[in-house]
Amino acid sequence: MTTFVLLHGAWHGGWCWSRVAPLLRDEGHRVFAPTFTGLGDRAHLVSPAVDLSTHIDDVVRLLDAEGLTEVVLVGHSYAGMVLSGVAGARPEALRLRVYLDAFVPGDGESAISLLPEPVAAHYRESVRDRGFGWLIPPRSLEVLGVTDSADLEWLSPRLTPQPWGTYREPVALSAAANRVPAAYVECTDWLRVFAAQADRGRRRGWDVHEIATGHEAMVTAPEELSALLLRLT
Repeated sequence: MTTFVLLHGAWHGGWCWSRVAPLLRDEGHRVFAPTFTGLGDRAHLVSPAVDLSTHIDDVVRLLDAEGLTEVVLVGHSYAGMVLSGVAGARPEALRLRVYLDAFVPGDGESAISLLPEPVAAHYRESVRDRGFGWLIPPRSLEVLGVTDSADLEWLSPRLTPQPWGTYREPVALSAAANRVPAAYVECTDWLRVFAAQADRGRRRGWDVHEIATGHEAMVTAPEELSALLLRLT
């Protein structure tokens, strides 16, 4: 039995894994899908004080409280930042890091610094104009490669603004984080904003895999993603 901890990206919550988690559980595995502070079902806790460290602590506390070991930690999109911080804080609890179309930061880098400049500029503008200076409004799902009307109807009302501090705070990485084996999964049927991050994984010697779907693979390709996660472990 493998223990999976599935980390959601910006604007989402643990709910977004509801098509993947049952497939992993059906194979006899244990699955946790926490929601970060200030998002999803925990949106009532949002404040300007919520930052990347808050979300790293969310996951560290889960690992400690549940006594989890040999964890396959999967981070989607923004959660690559969280995953990296957790790997530095609790490397002994992890068996494998899986970056799903996600940021692969170096020490001292922030999420906003890793985005292509036109995308980063859009984020800054939306925070200034529609996010009260401290929230990132959700991005268009169509831009992220979601086209099916049923998927759009399911996702859209559940998205919540992302605290700007989570993108601005640089991650502090210990050398221990790099001792945890890692793999990268790139989603290729969209704008491929994370292509440079997949290249970082290749340069680090990681196995890099591709899924021909949009950025929201856990929604648009849950069977293929689940099968790949099982093969990786």
